[in-house]
Amino acid sequence: MSKKILLILGHPSSDSLCAHLADAYASGATQAGCQVKQIRLGDLRFDPTLHEGYKRIQPLEDDLVKAQEAITWAAHLVFVYPTWWGAMPALLKGFIDRVFLPGFAFKYRQNSKFWDKLLAGRSAHLLVTMDTPPWYYRWIFSMPGHHQMKKTILEFSGIKPVKISSFGPIMNSSTKQREQWTAQALDFGREA
Repeated sequence: MSKKILLILGHPSSDSLCAHLADAYASGATQAGCQVKQIRLGDLRFDPTLHEGYKRIQPLEDDLVKAQEAITWAAHLVFVYPTWWGAMPALLKGFIDRVFLPGFAFKYRQNSKFWDKLLAGRSAHLLVTMDTPPWYYRWIFSMPGHHQMKKTILEFSGIKPVKISSFGPIMNSSTKQREQWTAQALDFGREA
């Protein structure tokens, strides 16, 4: 049975380095015989604001219902997005706020400090671009966006292991460097 991969492009533009990395990963995974579905957040129609927090779950738009179905289908999630201001773009955060809901991604236990991780059994790979050199993001900034996505979102929901690959600095990168990053994403897909 082939591996089921859901690739989520968290960059709003379909003409970005992130989009090229996502396409390369999808191509490599398809070549490896995996089943691949893609969600491009810039193409979805949804309100990214959780207007009342989790006090009352607002109805999901059709695109978000389909996204939950795709996440349920997948064995492996691949998120491709840039780091802006130390973390993911607002569009990706809004998508997570609206889709990774109580009862779908997790469920608190009654009279307990613990919760059920409803997305267990899945793994993830984050392909993250940044203008900051990855070593600087790690050692000076302590990788706040990586920790947020890996620990407080995906692992909280039961998704693990979570692999992270950082690409940068993007600003002033050469065409050759971007081609090398794209080839690396293709290889990641082939290895999925």
